[in-house]
Order: sequence, then C-alpha cells, then structure tokens
Amino acid sequence: MIRKKDECKVEYREKMRDGEGVVKMTSLISGPEELNGKGRLFSRITLEPGCSIGYHVHEKEAELFYILNGTGTYSDNGNIREVKTGDVTICENGHGHSIANTGEETMNVVAVIVYA
Repeated sequence: MIRKKDECKVEYREKMRDGEGVVKMTSLISGPEELNGKGRLFSRITLEPGCSIGYHVHEKEAELFYILNGTGTYSDNGNIREVKTGDVTICENGHGHSIANTGEETMNVVAVIVYA
C-alpha cells in the first residue's frame, strides 16, 4: 500500500497539551489498525517558531520523536535538553515529556506512539 501526501489527514491543535501556538499534525496512518494493534499514532508534527507541545505523561504507551529539521528544547521528565535535526527522543511508559521550537525556522518531527 502507498498513501499519497494529499491523502493524509491534517489537523491543527491550538495550545496542544497546554503548549504555545498551533501544532500541525499530519497523520501518516488512517488509524491504529495500520499499526497492527501495537500503537496508535504515526504522524508528522510541524511546530512553527515559538510553538510547543506542553508537558504530559504517557501511561501504558511510549512516544518516540525523530527530529526531521529544526532546533528546540525537549523536556525528558523535567530535564531540559536541546534537540536538533537528526536527534531521536524516547519517552518511555510512565514518563513525561514536552517539546518546543526555540529556533528561527519551522521544526518538523516524526512522532510514533507504541503501546507498552
């Protein structure tokens, strides 16, 4: 199967998880069934400068980010670290995280949520 770019569902979330700005979410799957019951999200997240996803905890799941481009900060259980193009973050089951675009260009992130 191939899903063309214009077939992907796009949604905009204002102040996502009490973050700043509007987050653009492009779903790369049509639903959790495409992850064979192993997860619920495979998306491209677009954060404009100053935009963020607020801190939240994952229960019974883990979330991975792959930074396609841009620079920002990532809270790993409250430990703030800089992230940039090519970095991978892993928020394990029972842990919390957030991400913010602190750079001057658009930040794009691939996000995957898998069940623990």
